[in-house]
Amino acid sequence: MAETLRFTKMHGAGNDYIYFNCLEKELSDPAGVSIALSPRRHSVGADGIVMICKSSVADAKMRMFNADGSEGKMCGNAIRCVARYLSERVGGFADELTVETLSGIKRLTINRTPDGSFDSVSVEMGRAVLEGRHIPVDADGLIRDYPLLVGRKTWAVTAVSMGNPHAVTFVSDTLRLNLEKIGPQFENHPFFPDRVNTEFVKTISDREIKMRVWERGSGETLACGTGACASVAAACITGRCAFDSPVTVHLRGGDLSVTCRSDLTVEMTGGAEFVFDGTCTYHL
Repeated sequence: MAETLRFTKMHGAGNDYIYFNCLEKELSDPAGVSIALSPRRHSVGADGIVMICKSSVADAKMRMFNADGSEGKMCGNAIRCVARYLSERVGGFADELTVETLSGIKRLTINRTPDGSFDSVSVEMGRAVLEGRHIPVDADGLIRDYPLLVGRKTWAVTAVSMGNPHAVTFVSDTLRLNLEKIGPQFENHPFFPDRVNTEFVKTISDREIKMRVWERGSGETLACGTGACASVAAACITGRCAFDSPVTVHLRGGDLSVTCRSDLTVEMTGGAEFVFDGTCTYHL
């Protein structure tokens, strides 16, 4: 049985997803659709898919699936795109809106230029979780610069949850890392019972960092919003960056601005871009 699907390709800082308007009806097999459409050069190509759905507790609900079909709890870059999609493709939404996710309801603000054009989206990402078992990792308490043997090397890891688990490690050079080898070793390490997203971060100053990311279920991506937030939170709690000050995060796909407040709540601001619209046939 074949099903014709209409979609919109969007990206936030190069973190690209295939978006489906599911306000009337959700996809019957979203995991299968994500597996089928995500491979680059063989299909539409993306880091996964996003369904924009109705919500009984917020303006809309976001469900996102990684390229391997696993459902993620939250994606900071994707949720900014959801806000712009609702504003420009659906209509009837204010510039301040709420989106339900598996990691809670997120509040978003669409920022505009003086002439009213779209500029960026700011997201209240919630509080960074630092308690080991709640991230989760296989240890109690604060996991800060924790020595972890991965492969044949011991890495200093700071663990943070931004609704999904992150392992942040600070390095002197992000360009020379072989993420294709290192990333899966982190992702599937027994220290992380739910697998983990891993950020490799170089500190440039207390207001600027550079980051590469290996996302569970998708591999290396050009950007990760929750990863940028986790990296800034980790930089603040290890004394590398300052609380309550915007930090510019340079990713392979672009820049994000992230502020980690002293109460560990995090705000992220970045772009959200339309790429193209299309239709595809999915065989159930």
